[in-house]
Amino acid sequence: MAQQVQIAGANATAKIRNPIAVAIFAVITLGIYMLFWWYYANREMADYGRTKATRELGDSPMKSLLAVFPGGLVVIPAIWTTITTFKRVQAAQRIAGQSPINGWLGFVLYIVVSPAYLAYMQSGLNSVWEAQSAEPRANEQTTVTV
Repeated sequence: MAQQVQIAGANATAKIRNPIAVAIFAVITLGIYMLFWWYYANREMADYGRTKATRELGDSPMKSLLAVFPGGLVVIPAIWTTITTFKRVQAAQRIAGQSPINGWLGFVLYIVVSPAYLAYMQSGLNSVWEAQSAEPRANEQTTVTV
């Protein structure tokens, strides 16, 4: 089961998903789960980007989804959204103060085992959402006992 995390400064949540489950579900559903995952991963990043006042994390998850399907029938839109979504994951990690996932490893995974590519991106997002859940909330009061 995925753990939901509140995105600080937004009225939205993100999910910490098991990367292996993402890959397995993409395979056993013949890619249908991947479409849902693609939309929600891009939506979560867009919500996070709005809280950080940047458009670097995207602004239209539906466009990203449409580039995968039916855009994948034309090939170029799917390749483009694959690259840009990966770059968004890297940007989200940089914004969260983490070192980003490796682009060359992502490329090899995409070419060799595409479901592993999705799992790799999810692992990068998980680190962002875990850091997000560890951040102290601005509106919460902290008490110090001496």
